[in-house]
Amino acid sequence: MPELAVTPPAPKTLQGADGATIGVHRIFCVGQNYADHVAEMGGDAKADPPIFFSKPASAIVASGETLPFPAATENLHHEVELVVVLKSGGSDIATDDALGHVYGYAVGNDLTRRDMQAAAKAKGGPWDMAKGFDNSAVIGTVHAAAQIDHPTTGAVRCSVDGEARQDGDLSQMIWSVPEIIATLSGLVTLQAGDVIMTGTPAGVGPIKPGQTCRCEISGLGDATVTYQG
Repeated sequence: MPELAVTPPAPKTLQGADGATIGVHRIFCVGQNYADHVAEMGGDAKADPPIFFSKPASAIVASGETLPFPAATENLHHEVELVVVLKSGGSDIATDDALGHVYGYAVGNDLTRRDMQAAAKAKGGPWDMAKGFDNSAVIGTVHAAAQIDHPTTGAVRCSVDGEARQDGDLSQMIWSVPEIIATLSGLVTLQAGDVIMTGTPAGVGPIKPGQTCRCEISGLGDATVTYQG
């Protein structure tokens, strides 16, 4: 391999509950995957196929970090989500085969510059910078499916400074993990190290400078971030 003229930063990794280090390739996100969140955003549950968007892998930040408040927003929102980490991939994966490509699961927080997203939507423009900014994907410890199986039920919660904000259950997901993987693999060729954030229940809301946001899913621990005041 020739010597690189420009050397990029080291790839992002996630940590496994068993001590494993997991390389990250890409982050795909599912929009509006809980009926109550679809309703609060003004949509119609399962009227259309899943909405996908991306964050750069560089957006990942480990749980427990204290960060500067993001630039260019006065309305930063939390979104607690089940995170799926793939160990293999392919194109046009059958729904019945999809779970065979899953390495494990974690808790994530799909942070959103909601004011920027609203402005982009109003203009009919893309909202990449509302979703894909620095440190916008807080992800906790990855639990291998070989150890915990594939969760389909369990409390999905988010709190800010101890105040409950979101309180849902994995069973409320409109599109299941196998359906998400199958549909996404018809749009891109999935690969090992791809990460999928699967959508959030109702109750999304603001985080202010100086506050701590904690996202939790039963059996998967937490993804917590604190913002400097």
